[in-house]
Amino acid sequence: MTGALTLYRSSIGKKAIMAVTGLIGIGFLLVHMYGNLKIFEGPQYFNDYAAGLRSLGSPVFGHTHLLWVARVVLLGAVVAHVWAAYSLTRQDWEGRPRGMRYAQKRSVQSTYASRTMRWGGVILALFIVFHIMHFTLGLVGYGAGEYQREAGGQFYAYQNVVNGFRVWPATIFYIIAMVALSLHIYHGFWSMFQTLGLNSNRTNLLLRGLSLAVALILLVGFVSVPLAVLFGFVQ
Repeated sequence: MTGALTLYRSSIGKKAIMAVTGLIGIGFLLVHMYGNLKIFEGPQYFNDYAAGLRSLGSPVFGHTHLLWVARVVLLGAVVAHVWAAYSLTRQDWEGRPRGMRYAQKRSVQSTYASRTMRWGGVILALFIVFHIMHFTLGLVGYGAGEYQREAGGQFYAYQNVVNGFRVWPATIFYIIAMVALSLHIYHGFWSMFQTLGLNSNRTNLLLRGLSLAVALILLVGFVSVPLAVLFGFVQ
């Protein structure tokens, strides 16, 4: 127990928490992106997909039960990820001598993505709140009567997405957030391999390429939907 607490409080333990929770987040994003792309199959297909999410795991799980389990796990992963990131940032600040600045910023070996991890994390945290208020609750980004809620087993997910992305400020913010997400994942996914001790001189280039590929797949997959709506390909 003492060993577990020591690891939990150490920077290595916090980095391990970030790695594991980050992996959970990436898994969710890939599944979520795959689901979003079903909108190109048309309204009926996409609405049926939205309805099917409520019955995942049936008949073992009741209506929306497994969906709520996934939401709780994801929420826990996000909270743990943010806590670990904040704790590591505090440790970094507290480890610097007061009144002393670095003679030279240690950015020679860092990438643009790594230098924007913290601000990217802030943007993503704000986006998560906005995204829930936008598509899940319909509280922002819609005109009067544009957001339609489930009624009598009928789903309107397709039209809600179209109406939501027709508002260009919301779409621009969504795209900016997806760019921040891709940068965050590119550096974070590669850092995860470092934290878990899976990288080496032989595999470093391969893992960098894998991280870039995952980041680009998510970026293209997510922004393709709002752009398709904005340019009239999906309506």
